[in-house]
Amino acid sequence: MSTRLYVGNISFKATEDNLRDLFSKAGEVVSVKLIKDAATGRLRGFGFVEMAEKEGAQKAVSMLNGSTFMDRNIVVNEAKPQERRERGPSRGRSGFSSKEGRR
Repeated sequence: MSTRLYVGNISFKATEDNLRDLFSKAGEVVSVKLIKDAATGRLRGFGFVEMAEKEGAQKAVSMLNGSTFMDRNIVVNEAKPQERRERGPSRGRSGFSSKEGRR
C-alpha cells in the first residue's frame, strides 16, 4: 500500500523531477506534487511525494528529514489526511441571501 509524505521547506528552484530523483534513493516513487500558489503560479515551498511501499516511505523520512536539498533543510514526514474545509460564499456573489436583498 502506498504512503503519502509531506515535504516542506523546498527550494523554489526545485522541480518535481528533482524530488523524484531524491526520493527514489529510498524506494519506488509513485507520484510527486509541488504545490503552487493559485493566484501567482509560484511554488509555495512544499509538496507531497507518494511512495509505493510503507518501508520506502519510512526510509525516506529517516534518511531525508532535516537533510540539505538545494541549499535548504527539508522537512519530511508522513502526510496527515486532508481535513474538509467549510466553503464560503462563491466568488462573484454578493453574499446576501435572496431574502436579504441587495443594496
